[in-house]
Amino acid sequence: MKFRLDEDSLGKIKIPSDAYYGAFTGRAIQQYHVTGIRAHENLIKSFVMIKRSAAIANMKTKAIDVKRGKAIVTACDKILSGKYIDQFVIEMINSGAGTAFNMNTNEVIANVALEILHKKKGQYQHLHPNDHVNMSQSSNDTYPTAMHVAILINLEETIPAIDKLIKSLTKKSKEFSSFKKIGRTHLMDALPVSLGSEFAAYVTSITKAKNEIISSQKELQNVALGGTAVGTGANTPKGYRKIAISELAKISKLQLVPEKDMQYALQSKFAVANLSGALRNLALEIGKLSNDIRLMASGPIAGLAELGIPAVHAGSSIMPGKVNPSLAECMNMICFNIIGNDTAVSYAAQSGQFELNVMMPGMLKCMLESTDMLKNFVPIFSANLIDGLTANKEKLRSNIENSPVIVTLLTPKIGYLKSAELFKESLKTGKTIRELVTSKKLMSNKEIDALFG
Repeated sequence: MKFRLDEDSLGKIKIPSDAYYGAFTGRAIQQYHVTGIRAHENLIKSFVMIKRSAAIANMKTKAIDVKRGKAIVTACDKILSGKYIDQFVIEMINSGAGTAFNMNTNEVIANVALEILHKKKGQYQHLHPNDHVNMSQSSNDTYPTAMHVAILINLEETIPAIDKLIKSLTKKSKEFSSFKKIGRTHLMDALPVSLGSEFAAYVTSITKAKNEIISSQKELQNVALGGTAVGTGANTPKGYRKIAISELAKISKLQLVPEKDMQYALQSKFAVANLSGALRNLALEIGKLSNDIRLMASGPIAGLAELGIPAVHAGSSIMPGKVNPSLAECMNMICFNIIGNDTAVSYAAQSGQFELNVMMPGMLKCMLESTDMLKNFVPIFSANLIDGLTANKEKLRSNIENSPVIVTLLTPKIGYLKSAELFKESLKTGKTIRELVTSKKLMSNKEIDALFG
């Protein structure tokens, strides 16, 4: 492999000749071996859009000459078209406040821009990663801005995925509306409900969770760009912040506005933690739904067997014909991971000191991972499991008839104590409540049907 000598404030370092990153990145990749997974595509995209917007703002405020400014913009456009993505080699979890990733971005853009200017990589006297690409910026305001933008981009696919689940559950609630089933509290038999109303309740809970996510994401539209190192806007030309955020909103197609309190924007991660909590609450609701489906579909002989589930693949490598609730199990594991990610985000949100929260890279990894899992798997879960659920009518009906708990519906007619006696007698003799009530001439079949209906 051929190398070139690249230089930063610490001195010279060998960099592969064909690499577009520079000295800072070269040093960083020797330190940050964490997950082995490179940066998320939406983080790269967000950072490059920020650099492009900053260059435009710097040109408009005459902080940078047009030649260099246009070279930076053109370099950003090349990257946004999909080129040079392999040059973003810093992992999601890296240095505090994401300085390493910010510099990886600055160096790649600088070296691409140098080639546009017909210069060689590393000839930073003509266009410098810090002096020109990072002009009017700091890792401390670009990373929180990129974090908000990347999460918002991910949410553009996450919300429709949740809507698909709501639509599938709504369809099932209507399809199952006429099917009565035994209710359960404490995992024990309880009064009858309809299978449809059970699914309608899932619709309500998922819809409420989705609405909380939508409400939480609005806070992310307020961005820190222009705050630079400590939220004072040091080293930015007059008018830069407004122009840069306007340009960023334009290219990202997001409704971004300047956060009014720039120091708050750097030191507090309230907006991200708030959204993380909303994602966690969604995971709790979807996890509960998945558990219920697994229980209702258990069997087919020794379980509840109230629901039939579609086979997406063979359930067992040893037991032929077995059908497992595999997609519900996968969804449970996703929900556990989202809950764990929220815990990590919560710790990170309270771990910043004074003017800066340096834990942002870890927070962003968790947020993008959670939204990735939702946008990727929820549509599959909805189409291949929820849409294919069927009701076992006979099992649902027999459970109601055979459960002694339905004597509860008779208590207004025959009293609590008499009902309790019938409950015990039903369990002891194996006779149904209907059989006992009619044999004792306490009520007619017609009267019982009216109560059970």
